[in-house]
Amino acid sequence: MAKVKITQVKSIIDRPETQKRTIRALGFTKLNQTIEKEATPQIMGMINQVAHLLKVENV
Repeated sequence: MAKVKITQVKSIIDRPETQKRTIRALGFTKLNQTIEKEATPQIMGMINQVAHLLKVENV
C-alpha cells in the first residue's frame, strides 16, 4: 500500500476538541513533527478532517 508523509504545520490551540483528538490519533505530539503512515482509507479520512493543519506528501 502507498505511504504518505504528514507534517503538522499549524497549532491545535483554539481548535475544536474533535480536531485536537484527530491530530493526537494520527500520532502527533508537537508542532512541525513529521510522521509516515500507510495511506489507508481510515488514515486519509482523518487527514481530510484536519487538512488545514497539515502538509501531506506522497512517498
